[in-house]
Amino acid sequence: MENIRDYLNNNVLLFDGAMGTYYDELTDDGIGCELANIKNPELIKGIHNEYIEAGAKAILTNTFSVGIDVFNGDRNLQKDVVVAGIDIANEAAKDRAYVFADIGPIHTGSNELAFEEYKVLIDIFLEKGVKNFLFETRSSTSGMVLSAEYIKEKCSDAFITASFAVMPDGYSSEGYQYKALFTEITNSGVFDAVGLNCVSGANHMAKLLKDVDTKGLYLFAKPNAGYPVVRDDRVYYSSLANYFANQIEDILEMGVNIVGGCCGTTPKHIELLKKSMSGKLIKPRRAVKSEKNTAQNIRVNRFKEKLDLGQKPIAVELDSPIDTNITKFIDNAKKIKAAGADIITIADNPIARARMDSCLLACKVRNELDFDVLPHMTCRDRNVNASRGLLLGANAMGVDNVLVITGDPIPNAQRDEIRSVFEFNSVKFANFINSLNNDVFESPMNICGALNVNSRNFSAELKKAVRKQENGVKVLFTQPVLTKRAIENLKIARENLDIKIMGGIIPIVSERNARYMQSEVNGIYITDDIVEKYIGKEREEAEEIALSMSKEIANEIYDLVDGYYLITVLNRVNLMERLIKTVKKVCDNR
Repeated sequence: MENIRDYLNNNVLLFDGAMGTYYDELTDDGIGCELANIKNPELIKGIHNEYIEAGAKAILTNTFSVGIDVFNGDRNLQKDVVVAGIDIANEAAKDRAYVFADIGPIHTGSNELAFEEYKVLIDIFLEKGVKNFLFETRSSTSGMVLSAEYIKEKCSDAFITASFAVMPDGYSSEGYQYKALFTEITNSGVFDAVGLNCVSGANHMAKLLKDVDTKGLYLFAKPNAGYPVVRDDRVYYSSLANYFANQIEDILEMGVNIVGGCCGTTPKHIELLKKSMSGKLIKPRRAVKSEKNTAQNIRVNRFKEKLDLGQKPIAVELDSPIDTNITKFIDNAKKIKAAGADIITIADNPIARARMDSCLLACKVRNELDFDVLPHMTCRDRNVNASRGLLLGANAMGVDNVLVITGDPIPNAQRDEIRSVFEFNSVKFANFINSLNNDVFESPMNICGALNVNSRNFSAELKKAVRKQENGVKVLFTQPVLTKRAIENLKIARENLDIKIMGGIIPIVSERNARYMQSEVNGIYITDDIVEKYIGKEREEAEEIALSMSKEIANEIYDLVDGYYLITVLNRVNLMERLIKTVKKVCDNR
C-alpha cells in the first residue's frame, strides 16, 4: 500500500468504528472481545471486514485491553491473544486498509512501570511487522513518550499516534487538561499524530479541537456515537448514525487529518461518514487563537507574597461547624485575625465526619472579614465534576489558596452508609488545579499540599512530595511536629525539597486530648513521655505546658520552615491567640 504519510498528504484517513461495543451487539457469548481472537476469530475477522467494506481505510487490531492484569500474569496467553489479533487484522486488511496496533491504557504506579508493560506489547507488534501504532483512550501520558522513543529506535519509519479520552470540559479522569497533554506529546518529537477519542461525542469533541496547536503533527479524532444510556444493565448508544456523520463534518472543517468512531459506532456509522467525506478537499488547519482570559486585574495573594518575601506567615486551622450555626466560627476567625495570623485554614470533614463545607465557609470569611483563607479539599468525598464546580466558585469569590489532601479513611463502622469517592489522589488533584490555573482562572490559586513528617517511611513521603511539586504544589503544610524524629525528617525535607514548608504545631491541652490524638488521629505521633507531662494537670496548667512546648518547637524548627501552621484543638481560640503571639515573638527575636 501507499506510504501512510503520502496518503495523508492528499486524503483524510478514515478509521474503523468500535470493536468492543459492536462485538457486544453481535454476541453475548461471555468470552470477552480480546479473548475472541483465539476463541472466535471468524467473528473478529467478520467485524474487521464489515468496517473495511463500509469505507474504513485503517483498522485497529483487536488488542485494546491486553495488559498483563487482564490475563492474571499469564504472559503466554497475553502473547497468543495479541499475535492472533495481529494476524486476523492483517488477513482482513490485505491491501485494502492500514493496520494499526491498538494499545489501550495500562494502569501502573509510575511512568517507568507503564513503559515496561508497554514494551512487552510493542515487541510483539514489531516482531510481527506492525509499523503503525495507536496509544488510545489515555487519561495521562504515563509511559507513552518512553514507548514512542523505543518504537522509533526499533523502527524509524513507524507512524505513532497518541489519543486521549477527556470529558466535554476538556479534562481527563486523572485531572489533566487535554491541551497540556497535547503539548507534552508534540514537544516530545517522537509522535506523528495526536488527538482525542472516546468519552466525548462528536459535537463536544469538535469544540475541543477547534483551535488546538499540534505543531505540525496530524490531528486525530475518534468520538463516541453520542452518550450512553443504561437499560436492563446493558449500555446503549442512542445517537443516530446520520447525526454522527453530520457532526463529524464539523470536525473535518477544522483540518482534522484522521477520523473514525469510538464506543457505540458501527459499520453503518462509518459508511455514512465515508459518504459525507466523499469529494471533499482537505481543509487547512485554522489559525490557533488563545482562549486564556488575559484580564489584568489579578488579585494580590497576600499569604503567598509573604512566603515569597521570607516573612514567615502564620496560618491557623479552625474546624468548621457541625451544624448551621456560623456565628461562633466567624467570631473566632475575627479573633484569630486580630491576634496577628495571616491566613485561616479550614479542614474538609476531618476524620471523615461531615462538617460545613470548607470552600463555602472560606468564601464567607474571605469576603466578610477580608481575611486570607485556605480551604482544605479532599479527594475522598468528591469526583472531578464536583471538585471543579467548587473550585470555580471559590476562585470567583476571591479564594486564592487551596490545600489538597487525599483525606482520612471513612471509619469502619460507617462504611455501610458512607462511600468514599477517591476518583483521584492528592497528586492528580494538584495537577487538575494547576491546569485550571493555566487555562481558566484569572487569578491563579496557590496550591498547597501535606507533608507527613511523622511518617515511618519518610523516603516514600519525600518521593510523594517531589511528585506533588512536579504537579503544581507550591507549599507543603506538615503534620504537627512533636518529636525528635519529626524534626529530623523536617531537616531531610529542607535539604531535599525546593518548596515552601509551613511547620505544623499543635498545642496539646490535656492528658485525655493527648491520648486521643495518640490513638485515633492519623498522621500525629505523640510519645508516652509527652502524655506523662499532662497527667494530673488542671486546664490552666496544661495550657501553660502546651504553650511552653509549642514555643520550644517553634524555636527549634525556625530555620527549617518558611512559616508556621498552628492547629486549634477543641475550639480553644483563646489559647490560639496566646500561641500566635508567642510564635510571633519567636520570629521577632531571631
